[in-house]
Amino acid sequence: MANDEWWQQPAQALDNNARQQAQARQLQLTKPPGSLGLLESIAIDFAGWQGQVCPSLKQPHIYLMAADHGIAQQNVSAFPQAVTIEMLRNFANGGAAIAVIANHRQWPLDVINCGTASPCDDIAGVTHLSIAPATQDFSQGPAMTPQQAQQALRIGADRLNQVKQKPDLVIAGEMGIANTSSASCIAALLTDYSIDQLTGRGTGIDDQQLLHKQQVLKQAYARAKPAVKQAFDVLVEVGGFEIGAIAGLYIRAAQLGIPSCVDGFISSAAALLAVHLNASVRPWLLFSHQSAEAGHALLLQALAARPLLQLDMRLGEGSGAAVAVSLMEQALQLHGQMATFAEASVSTAK
Repeated sequence: MANDEWWQQPAQALDNNARQQAQARQLQLTKPPGSLGLLESIAIDFAGWQGQVCPSLKQPHIYLMAADHGIAQQNVSAFPQAVTIEMLRNFANGGAAIAVIANHRQWPLDVINCGTASPCDDIAGVTHLSIAPATQDFSQGPAMTPQQAQQALRIGADRLNQVKQKPDLVIAGEMGIANTSSASCIAALLTDYSIDQLTGRGTGIDDQQLLHKQQVLKQAYARAKPAVKQAFDVLVEVGGFEIGAIAGLYIRAAQLGIPSCVDGFISSAAALLAVHLNASVRPWLLFSHQSAEAGHALLLQALAARPLLQLDMRLGEGSGAAVAVSLMEQALQLHGQMATFAEASVSTAK
């Protein structure tokens, strides 16, 4: 891949023949048509992704992208930026939620430092690819340079280019103090929704802090809007290094024919960015859950996405996507192992 705008290369085509055969199989299984709801859609989607009438899900791969945001200087978060490094250590040591799930399921978990505010090269078990010590404060100017934005996208792509065994599902998690502020501005610049509609409490700010956050982001939006001519400019103006890396991961996964399971608000903002950078990525995205973060429902609407779960989660880290994998596995087991009417000698509807 050439460095220049590799992200615009088309995604792999879906196998529509396999999809149609999977859909026909669903009509032959011993159940009323459509009675398994979204579980049927999951199986049909995987058939199109894998080119198999009866697909399987054996090896998800989780990528945890971490970075800090200069906008945190405006007191838009309840937590200090030191938490990002502390959580990186927690991920590496297996104590974070996503690490617990990954360890239990024996799934690969790659933790990548894309640019923390303070050095943390001493943390073992983390891949250190720091672009800069956090982005710039995008209420005052661009979050990053165009070169840094390209680096961020490339981090995500290179994770898949270097993997030894191709996963059959990609999950992206994130960690970064003030990244809900970046996600809200990305969403506002790529949709018709307002900052007020898209801005929530993030890590748990109170009413007064929420009003302050919304005011800061309105100013940032007003500053950035004139500079945005294309989707790439949105990443430059208000993005985060980890959000760019996730967008690059989604794009490269689709180019390689790997579906991605999108997590919550931050990951959905990265998905929206990825789809605006490359529309052919959209059919390769599966949306795990609708989070409790204000604005996520609107992001899902903008992506024409129907989430599999609604559990009032708002942790991030890829945790909601990881929880949803069990649902996908059961959907594929039902699709592949249920008997057909003919096999079970069951009468079909008149």
